[in-house]
Amino acid sequence: MGQDSKIRVLVAKPGLDGHERGAHVVAYGLRDEGFEVIYTGLRQTPEQIVSAAVQEDVDVIGLSILSGAHLSLTKKIMEGLKAKGANDVLVTVGGVIPEEDKKTLEEMGVAGVFTSGSKIKDIAALIRTKLGKNA
Repeated sequence: MGQDSKIRVLVAKPGLDGHERGAHVVAYGLRDEGFEVIYTGLRQTPEQIVSAAVQEDVDVIGLSILSGAHLSLTKKIMEGLKAKGANDVLVTVGGVIPEEDKKTLEEMGVAGVFTSGSKIKDIAALIRTKLGKNA
Protein backbone atom coordinates (compact mmCIF):
# COMPACT_ATOMS: atom_id res chain seq x y z
CA MET A 1 0.00 0.00 0.00
CA GLY A 2 1.55 3.26 -1.13
CA GLN A 3 2.05 6.15 1.26
CA ASP A 4 -0.42 8.29 -0.71
CA SER A 5 -3.23 5.75 -0.85
CA LYS A 6 -6.21 6.20 1.40
CA ILE A 7 -6.93 3.82 4.23
CA ARG A 8 -9.82 1.59 3.14
CA VAL A 9 -12.44 0.80 5.79
CA LEU A 10 -15.33 -1.63 5.51
CA VAL A 11 -18.16 -0.69 7.90
CA ALA A 12 -20.36 -3.72 8.46
CA LYS A 13 -23.50 -4.66 10.41
CA PRO A 14 -23.34 -8.40 11.10
CA GLY A 15 -26.29 -10.40 12.32
CA LEU A 16 -29.95 -9.51 12.54
CA ASP A 17 -29.57 -6.11 14.19
CA GLY A 18 -31.59 -3.58 12.18
CA HIS A 19 -30.25 -0.35 13.68
CA GLU A 20 -27.77 1.38 11.43
CA ARG A 21 -27.67 4.98 12.61
CA GLY A 22 -24.40 4.46 14.50
CA ALA A 23 -22.83 2.68 11.53
CA HIS A 24 -23.81 5.60 9.28
CA VAL A 25 -22.36 8.13 11.72
CA VAL A 26 -19.06 6.22 11.83
CA ALA A 27 -18.97 5.68 8.05
CA TYR A 28 -19.57 9.36 7.27
CA GLY A 29 -17.26 10.48 10.06
CA LEU A 30 -14.37 8.33 8.85
CA ARG A 31 -14.98 9.55 5.30
CA ASP A 32 -14.71 13.12 6.62
CA GLU A 33 -11.42 12.08 8.26
CA GLY A 34 -10.07 11.17 4.81
CA PHE A 35 -10.62 7.41 4.81
CA GLU A 36 -12.17 5.52 1.91
CA VAL A 37 -15.29 3.88 3.38
CA ILE A 38 -17.35 1.00 2.05
CA TYR A 39 -20.62 0.26 3.87
CA THR A 40 -22.08 -3.23 3.49
CA GLY A 41 -25.58 -2.46 4.70
CA LEU A 42 -27.71 -4.36 7.19
CA ARG A 43 -27.89 -8.01 8.17
CA GLN A 44 -24.63 -9.32 6.75
CA THR A 45 -23.38 -12.78 7.64
CA PRO A 46 -19.81 -13.09 8.93
CA GLU A 47 -18.99 -14.90 5.65
CA GLN A 48 -20.35 -12.02 3.55
CA ILE A 49 -18.33 -9.50 5.57
CA VAL A 50 -15.09 -11.49 5.23
CA SER A 51 -15.71 -11.97 1.51
CA ALA A 52 -16.38 -8.24 0.99
CA ALA A 53 -13.26 -7.30 2.98
CA VAL A 54 -11.08 -9.58 0.83
CA GLN A 55 -12.69 -8.49 -2.46
CA GLU A 56 -12.42 -4.80 -1.59
CA ASP A 57 -8.86 -5.23 -0.26
CA VAL A 58 -9.65 -3.20 2.86
CA ASP A 59 -7.24 -2.27 5.63
CA VAL A 60 -9.88 -2.15 8.35
CA ILE A 61 -13.23 -3.73 9.18
CA GLY A 62 -15.41 -1.72 11.53
CA LEU A 63 -18.17 -3.90 12.97
CA SER A 64 -21.25 -2.24 14.42
CA ILE A 65 -23.11 -4.64 16.72
CA LEU A 66 -26.02 -3.73 18.96
CA SER A 67 -27.67 -7.15 19.19
CA GLY A 68 -25.63 -8.63 22.03
CA ALA A 69 -24.10 -11.26 19.72
CA HIS A 70 -20.78 -9.41 19.43
CA LEU A 71 -18.61 -12.23 20.82
CA SER A 72 -19.89 -14.99 18.52
CA LEU A 73 -20.14 -12.77 15.41
CA THR A 74 -16.68 -11.26 15.92
CA LYS A 75 -15.16 -14.69 16.53
CA LYS A 76 -16.60 -15.97 13.23
CA ILE A 77 -15.27 -12.95 11.36
CA MET A 78 -11.78 -13.27 12.89
CA GLU A 79 -11.71 -16.98 12.01
CA GLY A 80 -12.94 -16.21 8.48
CA LEU A 81 -10.22 -13.61 7.93
CA LYS A 82 -7.57 -16.05 9.15
CA ALA A 83 -8.91 -18.78 6.84
CA LYS A 84 -8.67 -16.40 3.87
CA GLY A 85 -5.13 -15.33 4.80
CA ALA A 86 -6.36 -11.83 5.61
CA ASN A 87 -5.37 -11.66 9.27
CA ASP A 88 -3.54 -8.38 8.55
CA VAL A 89 -6.93 -6.66 8.31
CA LEU A 90 -7.49 -4.52 11.38
CA VAL A 91 -10.84 -5.20 13.08
CA THR A 92 -12.65 -2.74 15.34
CA VAL A 93 -15.97 -3.34 17.08
CA GLY A 94 -18.48 -0.72 18.11
CA GLY A 95 -21.92 -0.66 19.60
CA VAL A 96 -23.41 -1.96 22.81
CA ILE A 97 -20.45 -3.82 24.28
CA PRO A 98 -20.40 -4.63 28.01
CA GLU A 99 -17.18 -3.61 29.74
CA GLU A 100 -16.43 -7.23 30.70
CA ASP A 101 -16.48 -8.31 27.02
CA LYS A 102 -13.88 -5.77 25.84
CA LYS A 103 -10.95 -7.89 27.06
CA THR A 104 -12.37 -11.02 25.37
CA LEU A 105 -12.69 -9.14 22.08
CA GLU A 106 -9.13 -7.82 22.37
CA GLU A 107 -7.88 -11.36 23.08
CA MET A 108 -9.57 -12.44 19.82
CA GLY A 109 -7.42 -9.87 18.02
CA VAL A 110 -9.79 -6.91 17.86
CA ALA A 111 -7.74 -3.70 17.63
CA GLY A 112 -10.25 -1.41 19.32
CA VAL A 113 -13.66 -1.47 20.99
CA PHE A 114 -15.81 1.64 20.76
CA THR A 115 -19.05 2.13 22.64
CA SER A 116 -21.74 4.76 22.28
CA GLY A 117 -20.32 8.24 22.67
CA SER A 118 -16.91 7.39 21.19
CA LYS A 119 -15.46 10.21 19.14
CA ILE A 120 -14.79 9.69 15.42
CA LYS A 121 -11.40 11.37 15.86
CA ASP A 122 -10.47 8.73 18.46
CA ILE A 123 -11.50 5.90 16.12
CA ALA A 124 -9.52 7.47 13.26
CA ALA A 125 -6.48 8.00 15.50
CA LEU A 126 -6.49 4.37 16.64
CA ILE A 127 -6.73 3.12 13.04
CA ARG A 128 -3.88 5.39 11.89
CA THR A 129 -1.70 4.38 14.85
CA LYS A 130 -2.32 0.65 14.42
CA LEU A 131 -1.65 0.85 10.67
CA GLY A 132 1.44 3.03 11.23
CA LYS A 133 0.10 5.89 9.11
CA ASN A 134 0.04 9.54 9.98
CA ALA A 135 -2.32 10.46 7.14
